[in-house]
Amino acid sequence: MNSIQDTELILTKEKKIYHLNIDKDQISNNIILVGDQDRVCQISKHFEYIENQIQHREFVTHTGLYKGKRISAISTGIGCDNIDIVINELDAIVNIDFKTKTIRKQKKILNLIRIGTSGSLQKDVPVDSFLMSKYALGFDGLAHFHQNTDCIHKTITSAFNKHAKWPSNLSKPYMVKASESLLHKFSGFKEGITATASGFYSPQGRHLRLAPSIPNMHEILNTFEYKKNKITNFEMESSALYFLGQSLGHNTITICAVIGNRINKTQSKNYKETVDKLIIEILEKI
Repeated sequence: MNSIQDTELILTKEKKIYHLNIDKDQISNNIILVGDQDRVCQISKHFEYIENQIQHREFVTHTGLYKGKRISAISTGIGCDNIDIVINELDAIVNIDFKTKTIRKQKKILNLIRIGTSGSLQKDVPVDSFLMSKYALGFDGLAHFHQNTDCIHKTITSAFNKHAKWPSNLSKPYMVKASESLLHKFSGFKEGITATASGFYSPQGRHLRLAPSIPNMHEILNTFEYKKNKITNFEMESSALYFLGQSLGHNTITICAVIGNRINKTQSKNYKETVDKLIIEILEKI
């Protein structure tokens, strides 16, 4: 088997993956992903024991034990470009031999569980509630840079594109379903379709000094329905997580705390407390 070139797989002098600065012994099979690096401590403060704490740039990794279960918490930073780095590097850590730079024959499967914050797109989804992303709807375009698109749900993607009359000058939206095993493990949360935006302002219909090119974004999204599945919330990472994670053979899920309702124009008064409640629920279910 041909070895992977140094320019494709970048390692540190200690033979750790470059951006995350970790190796396979420093992570669990169960990994909680968060955007905010401070949220890693918000998770690991619940561990009874912390094995390691590592930071490089915005990527923070804490691995430890929660009620006897080995769990890692890793910050990704904001956006699909950062998710591209994190998921590819996590897969490389467990499925590529760093000594020979060859792909391992026996593949390891990770459970990648994103805990995020998001804005609701439905009047009946209040702030300080929790949402599990049954599907992730991607506006980021990342999936289109890859040859393997088997995990894209073609029927619901086509239904959304027909409904939205999506502008041809923007990346074509795509839809990926969460992993069935994790949907079952975390059952009990309200489910919906999570829209993943490529930015925080105009891509999510916000208008400060620059007007968005799709002025009726919220109406387009909250009026879509496919077999009783509605678009419930906005965030910035899930479609890339679902596409990359599942294309590489891993299990993926996103569960968000709703900290704002874009339709009702309401905002959480104490979102950190809401996120902490969600963290405990996730830790209990892993």
